[in-house]
Amino acid sequence: MNERHLPHPSGLPPPLIVSRLDCERLEALLETPQAAGLDTSGLRRELDRAELREPAQMPDDVITMNSVIRFLDEDSGEEREAALVYPRDADGSAQRISILAPVGSALLGLRIGASIQWPLPGGRNTSLRVLALRYQPEAAGDLHR
Repeated sequence: MNERHLPHPSGLPPPLIVSRLDCERLEALLETPQAAGLDTSGLRRELDRAELREPAQMPDDVITMNSVIRFLDEDSGEEREAALVYPRDADGSAQRISILAPVGSALLGLRIGASIQWPLPGGRNTSLRVLALRYQPEAAGDLHR
């Protein structure tokens, strides 16, 4: 296994890489009335700590907006495949996870193989591991989606 996919030895959250374009759009989204009523502190912290890259420079194993991801909830053992989408594209189905949902905020910027501990509503936590990236817009050449 490649070292970059192992959990950080200090127990800190894994490193994040976020597209500059995604970051700009997400920061604008966080200023909307739609986001005002939600707890977006986790997403804000993740954007603050992320390494920003131009869309054309995104590694092809990093989750970006509109990526289709296969991931494992390590607590329940449940595997899921879903697209990480903006709220306007979330349709309530399990196949589309809004970036404003706790699981969506947790997955953004992770690499294949990375794990993250993330708080859920009600005081619970979950541990998510990225298993595969079925589609990433930047790798497909869709740099301005």
